[in-house]
Amino acid sequence: MYDMKKLRNIRKENKYTIYDMAKILKITPSFYSQIENKKKRLFYDMAIKISAIFNMKPDQIFYT
Repeated sequence: MYDMKKLRNIRKENKYTIYDMAKILKITPSFYSQIENKKKRLFYDMAIKISAIFNMKPDQIFYT
């Protein structure tokens, strides 16, 4: 199972808002928020894009 609390913490540590992430990923802030709150499924390609923002591998962010 993937861990979205870790993503939220990493995002905040790097001083990114939901709006910043959405703009970088070219999605709406609402969609990004739903991903973080597990209301939308996180697909592999999106996990790759998100992890690239933080110069990390997806496993380092999403998997416990």
